[in-house]
Amino acid sequence: MIAGLFGVLLLSSCYYDNMEDLYPDTGGVCDTTNVTFSQTVLPVLQSHCTGCHSGSAPSGNISIVNYNDVVLLVHSGRLLGTIRHEQGYSPMPKGGNKLSNCDIAKLEKWISDGMPDN
Repeated sequence: MIAGLFGVLLLSSCYYDNMEDLYPDTGGVCDTTNVTFSQTVLPVLQSHCTGCHSGSAPSGNISIVNYNDVVLLVHSGRLLGTIRHEQGYSPMPKGGNKLSNCDIAKLEKWISDGMPDN
């Protein structure tokens, strides 16, 4: 009886990570209807970029901590080139995975909207 109970506990405690359970399908929806600098763009950059590109000695001498920093990178073409992993640009984040297509789409939307400081 104890062996049976142990067997049930052992088998019920094992599971396999299922991609559908871990990452549910959102239907490919990426909401870019209300993209703002402070609520959309800056949080993406803080999550993926400012760990290296901030402080007194930012990597590559590129700081991405405020609106003006980001706008300079957009105007130079470097922001989209690096996050899209385009040829001729150093892919960012360095040593990390490419940003999600949705995050890139949000940054592109903000840029196409004229880069409002909102």
